[in-house]
Amino acid sequence: MNARPPALVGISHGTSSEEGRRAVRGLRDGVAEAVARRQADAPPTVRLGHVDVEQPDVPATLASLEPDESAVVVPLLLSAGYHVHVDLAEATAAATDRHVVLAGALGPDDRLATALLRRLVEAGLRDDDMVVLAVAGSSDPRAVDDCRDMARRLAAASGREVTVGFLSAAEPALPDAVTAARALGAERGDRPTPVRVVLANYLLAPGYFDDLARSAGADVVARPLLVADEPAPGELVDIVLDRYAAASADRA
Repeated sequence: MNARPPALVGISHGTSSEEGRRAVRGLRDGVAEAVARRQADAPPTVRLGHVDVEQPDVPATLASLEPDESAVVVPLLLSAGYHVHVDLAEATAAATDRHVVLAGALGPDDRLATALLRRLVEAGLRDDDMVVLAVAGSSDPRAVDDCRDMARRLAAASGREVTVGFLSAAEPALPDAVTAARALGAERGDRPTPVRVVLANYLLAPGYFDDLARSAGADVVARPLLVADEPAPGELVDIVLDRYAAASADRA
C-alpha cells in the first residue's frame, strides 16, 4: 500500500467578494481534479483555507485533516510578502500536532506572464497600447521586488514595455502609473489613435483591489487571473502543483 501523501492545503488571502470566493474555489477544484488524474492511486487531500477575512483560517484548515495527516501549505498568493514570511510561517510552525511544510508563493513565474498576456489579449490589447501591471502592493520589499520581476517577465512575453503601479503600500501608486504611461505614450507622438492605457491585472481574483484597479483611470482593465464560474487557468493549477511537489520533496 502506498504511503499517504501530505495534504495539499492552499491558503488564499481571503475576500468579502462572493465573486472572488467562487473564483478561488475554482482554483481549488482545478487543483483537486488535477491531482486526482495524476495520482489516481493515492491522491492527496486538497483543502482551501485563508490567511485573512474568511474562514476557515490556517489552524482550522489544518485541524480539518486526519489526526496523523501531514500537510504542505501552498500560499495562493502572487508574491511572498508579510502574509507568507510572517503569518503563514508562524501558523505552520505552530502546528505541532502534525508535520507541516510551507511552500513558495505562486509568483514570480513565467507561466503567470503567459496567463496575464492571455487576459490582455482577451481585453482587446492593441499594438500601440501602453501596458501597466496593476499589483496589490506590499510593505515588504521582497514582495515589491517580486512584482517588478513579474513586470519584466510580462514585458518579455509580450514584446513591449510594461510599467508597474501599486494599489497600496508601495510607489508608484496605480493612478500615478496610469497617468505617467499615458503621458509617455503621448510624447512618442507616432500613434494613429489616441493613447490607450491598458492594465494587466496582476490580482488573483475579483474583490476589493480589483475594484480599485478599475477606478485608477486606465482605458481598459483586463480581468484578474481567476474568474468566477470559469475553469482556473492551467498555468495556475500547474504552479500550485509544482510548489506542492517541490515542498514535498524538501520534506522527504
